[in-house]
Amino acid sequence: MKSEDKKVELTEKEEELMKLFWQHGPLFVREIVELYDEPRPHFNTISTFVRNLETKGYVAHKEYGKTYQYYAVARVEDYRRRSLGNVIKSFFNNSYLGAVSALVEEEKLSIDELRELIDIVEKGKTE
Repeated sequence: MKSEDKKVELTEKEEELMKLFWQHGPLFVREIVELYDEPRPHFNTISTFVRNLETKGYVAHKEYGKTYQYYAVARVEDYRRRSLGNVIKSFFNNSYLGAVSALVEEEKLSIDELRELIDIVEKGKTE
């Protein structure tokens, strides 16, 4: 099992912060705070969340004197894959077909998109 598979789940706020790291790259806490609209979260609040992400193994830091610049060590692709796998396992009895069927039934996936998906699968089998 990959070490990425062993990572602890993220809270909604932690996931929001990870998206900032994935979009913007390495950031100081003050830079993270500045990315928020008013009213901005408090510096100490963001700092606590970022340290929790570091404890969970999602970010690391580089020290510049008395301040730290944090950066993602977890890849967005790995997180996306693992999260999707957890949803499929938890809500669709580990059936990807069940998940796709639900998307079609709820009209979240059109027939044209489904045909496109079939084309992708068929091309993948021939390559």
